[in-house]
This record gives sequence, structure tokens and C-alpha cells, in this order.
Amino acid sequence: MWRKLLKIINQLVTTLLTITLLITLFLVISSKITGKDANLFGYQIKTVLSGSMEPEMETGSIIFIETEGDTTQFQENDVITFLTEENTTVTHRITEVIEGGEQYMTKGDANEAVDPQPVFAENIVGTYTGISIPYAGYVLSFATSKQGAALLLIVPGILLLINSFIIIWRVVQYVQNDKQKNIKEVNL
Repeated sequence: MWRKLLKIINQLVTTLLTITLLITLFLVISSKITGKDANLFGYQIKTVLSGSMEPEMETGSIIFIETEGDTTQFQENDVITFLTEENTTVTHRITEVIEGGEQYMTKGDANEAVDPQPVFAENIVGTYTGISIPYAGYVLSFATSKQGAALLLIVPGILLLINSFIIIWRVVQYVQNDKQKNIKEVNL
């Protein structure tokens, strides 16, 4: 019974390590190649760096932004991600639609005042999908750093190699034990 449980745990750990390795590899390589946040099936993954949209989006969360669509069709209360004049990315709620959707006034849910500058439609990156994963942004930020990429790519890789060596060693031990058993049976 314990062997079956250990085998199931071993397979689960191996699967999780492989998935972690592949996801990390994809996120790191795609963000390094494009110089932008990872884009997966038309959705960008963004890390929440401030508390301006709390409690809906906690600091350190990751959020999914739909990047495809018409940037002039937003309405009041839609949550959009946009580039500021300083070329930083901000996610805030629309408080007012100006000039038929060419400009928007925005505000963070936790902020007391409306943002001072209107957002032009061409500066909108996408719209918030409503999906937020708390604390995962800390992991993603670490993963895209040089140290994090090395750690999150190398450690699962090493653990998978160790697991492979253990499996090979067990197979070799099994074959050797089987040979010795057969030799004893022949000698009797």
C-alpha cells in the first residue's frame, strides 16, 4: 500500500515539476524575446504593483488582460489597462467616456481622486478580464529576474534529473536482483 502511495506521490511531483518548468520557461522566454509581458492566447499577464485597485486587485497579484478588441468601445465602470505618458502600465476603472470613446477618465478604486490626465484610446493595452491570482505576481516578478529565471529553471530541472536517476537506479537494482534470483534457481 505504501509503495502505491509513494508511486502516486512521485508521479504527482514529477508532473508538477514538469509543468512548473514548462510554464516558467514559456513566461521567461516570451517576456525576454518580446521585451513585454507574457501574452498567452490573446491575454497578457500583468503584475499588480500598487494598491490603487484594492480590494478587487491586491498588490502582488497577477491579473489577466484581454489585449484584442476595439479600444474605443469601453463604457463607464470597465477596468482597462493603459500606458501613461511616462510609459508605465496602469490598470484603473473608467469613470467617464469622453468624445465618443476617443478618451477616457479613469480612477483607481482605492484612490480618492480621478486620474489627472485622460487616457487616449490608442494608449489602451487591454481590458481586465476579472481574473486575479493573489500573490502570484511576486513569483512572476521573481521568475522574470535573472536570479529567479535561473532558480526556477535550474531547480526543477535538477529535481527532474535526480528523479530520473532514482528511477534508473531502481530499474538497475530490480534487473540485478532478478538475475541473481535466476542464477540461484539454475544452480539448485
